[in-house]
Formats: sequence, structure tokens, C-alpha cells
Amino acid sequence: MARWLRPLVGALLLLEGAAALSFLHHRYEELVQALFRVQSQCPYVTRIYSIGRSVQGRHLYVLEFSDYPGIHEPLEPEFKYVGNMHGNEVLGRELLLQLSEFLCEEYRRGNERITRLIHDTRIHIMPSMNPDGYEVAAKQGPDSNGYLTGRNNANGVDLNRNFPDLNTLMYYSREISGPNHHIPLPDNWKSQVEPETLAVIQWISSYNFVLSANLHGGAVVANYPYDKSQDQRFRSHRRTVNTPTPDDKLFQKLAKTYSYAHSWMHRGWNCGDYFADGITNGASWYSLSKGMQDFNYLYTNCFEITLELSCNKFPPEEDLERQWMANREALVAFIEEVHQGIKGMVSDENNNGIAGAVISVQGISHDITSGDMGDYFRLLLPGTYTVTASAEGYQPLTVTTTVGPAAPSLVHFQLKQEVVRKPAERKASGARMNNKALQKKVVPRATRRGTQR
Repeated sequence: MARWLRPLVGALLLLEGAAALSFLHHRYEELVQALFRVQSQCPYVTRIYSIGRSVQGRHLYVLEFSDYPGIHEPLEPEFKYVGNMHGNEVLGRELLLQLSEFLCEEYRRGNERITRLIHDTRIHIMPSMNPDGYEVAAKQGPDSNGYLTGRNNANGVDLNRNFPDLNTLMYYSREISGPNHHIPLPDNWKSQVEPETLAVIQWISSYNFVLSANLHGGAVVANYPYDKSQDQRFRSHRRTVNTPTPDDKLFQKLAKTYSYAHSWMHRGWNCGDYFADGITNGASWYSLSKGMQDFNYLYTNCFEITLELSCNKFPPEEDLERQWMANREALVAFIEEVHQGIKGMVSDENNNGIAGAVISVQGISHDITSGDMGDYFRLLLPGTYTVTASAEGYQPLTVTTTVGPAAPSLVHFQLKQEVVRKPAERKASGARMNNKALQKKVVPRATRRGTQR
């Protein structure tokens, strides 16, 4: 290329990037074009993939940012944003498109913060989980759109009431001192969910997501689990019973990170409601069954919150730029929250990663597991913790570690295999037990103490 052409081409590329940051509502075809435009502008740090199709056959596209797109790097956490779960709640859809273009542009410009974020995090952005519902809402437009028009998918199902109800299983399990994490799905779950829900469940089962947010509208508040209350005595849909998770303080911190980075969410008074610090426990607001954020927490390693971002579910285009400026820092700051707590490798004595190892933190009754490569990520607030790694066939290992306020602490576990006794040893042990039992059996009845039943 001629030397005199290079500055001109560079200027045109910057203009192209600036033009991409247009504050418009994007129909499905325009959304797809916007995603592929970002991918073409940042081909070395992005990838587009589809997790499935909607009822009407539209792809559920995800844009990934990473220094090695398509590859999970050990000790690099996976993060996701999901927008437009309710088809008529559209601000999140547009914000995620803006975020995608912003990350690409700032990376190209050499922004150190964004470059570090992309190099240290695998970021997955799904602008629309419900493209069919959006098309219904978009036909009405911002001015005449009904409050529920386009909310559901093409089968008329609310996708945020369509995940398997693991809360009920968890509450029952808790009464018998059972687990409240990695709860198995019911046998017939696939027949009870919509194509979009099925695609998301398979997606989050395939990636070891650590942190997530799903973007909604109709209020301005950061909402954290649990969404569903255990107390079912109230028949009203809007019953309010604060229902914290074992990670309640951590979830509050995550929600406040977004709220206080947002231009006005943290003020509390929005849309005629008041939420202190701009955050709320979901069930304390109103109980919601079969929601996505609780499902993430109960079925996977992922900590998810729900972001309600606008009073108007379908804001006019002239309001989109103001909303983007209000949310831009919060969207980036929340991604950075994935880098806290502890992380490390769980391996055997030959340094082979152990998948599915259980990481337990004393005092917090919610475990996470290691990924396919043996790496794990446990979000924690600053403090000192006693942490145990265990895996079938290995001796558990317990360590004490201190978590600081900045980068995550690196804590590796190398587990030793359990000692398996030889058959002769087991036979000898069995013989000793039989002798003890026999001696106990021949003790004269008169010498035994206690009463008979």
C-alpha cells in the first residue's frame, strides 16, 4: 500500500468505528449485521457463535471477546451478559451492542484497561435471548408498545419463568441437610422448557461461567438471588420475603458494583420505587419461580444477577445515547468483578488436572467445582478463609488463605490418591472385626448393661 494512503485508511477506519456507534433500535437482521461488523473490525480477539435457534428459527448469537477466541485458557474466567430475555425489554439489547462496539474500538485504540480485560477474561455477550418476541414488540414501536406486547417467546411463554424449578428442590434438600448447589435436573426437564431455554441451559452447561448478568427493563435496580421465596403461605404473586443465599454479602457487593457505577441507579428512587443503594434481593421485591438467575446459582458455578435498567421498557431512540453513557462504566466494572476471590488448579500427583473437584469454603454452604482442565474460580469477599478441595478417589486437602481487595489469590491443590488396601489386608481386617463381633455375642446376658426395647 502506498505510504500516503495509510493515514487516509486509518482515518476511514476510525470514522467507520464512530459510525458503528449509532444509537438506533436494531431489528434482527440489523443486530446480526452489527455483531459481524464488530467481528470484522476486531477479528483477532472476537468470535461469533450460535447456541441454538428460537421457536421461529432465529439464531441466538453470542459475540465472544478473548485474546484466544474459542479457547478456554486455564485460570482465565468465563463471563457472560444476556440481554432481551423479555422481547419487549429492549434497552439491554442495545446496550450490549454498544458494549461490543466499545470494547472493540477501545482495544484497537490501545486502551490499557480494556486490553487487560480482554486478555485476562473470556467475555461472552448475547444481545438477544428472545429475538422472536423482540420482533413483535418492534412492530409496535416505542410509542404504542403495550406493556406485555412481545414479552414472551413465539409460543407465548415467559422465558424467565421457564427454567427447571431447582429452588423447590433446594429448599427441601436444605431441610434434610442436603446440598444447595449443582442440583441435578429432573428427568423430564427437556420436555418442559422452550427452545430458547433449552439452548441456554446447554450453553451454561458447556462453559464454566463464573459471573453473569441478565439485562431487563421496567425498573432501575440491581436484583440478586434468591428470586424465589421459600415461604409459600402467601397466595399473592407479589409476596415479599427476603430470601438470601449463602453468598448474600457477596451478591450485595456485586449488585452495588453495578449500581454505584451507574449514573443514577444507586440513588434508590426510580420509576416510583425505592431500593436502598439501588439493589434488592429478588424475593424481597417479589417472589419469582423458575427464573434464570437462581438456576445459574443452583445448577452451575455461575453467580448471576438481574439488572433492571430503565423505567421505559422500549425507550425511544433519542434516549439511547443517554442510557449508554449512564451504563457504560457499570457494564465494564461489573465484568471486572469476575477477578476476585480465589482461583487455582486442582491436580493429581502427576500434575494432571482433576475435573469436577469440589471446592468448599468453611462457613459458606455453597460449593463450586473445577472445570474440565482442573481450574476453578471461587468468588469471595476480602477476608481469611479455610478452603477444602476434594475429589472422588483422592484424599481431600484443606488450606487457609487470605483474599485481598484486588486480584484473586492463587491457591492450587495437589491431591493424593486414596490408599486402597490390598485384598489380604481387607481380609485380615474383616477377620478381626468378626472376632470382636463374636466376642460381643458370647458375653453372658447378665453382664450387659442397658434396657431392652
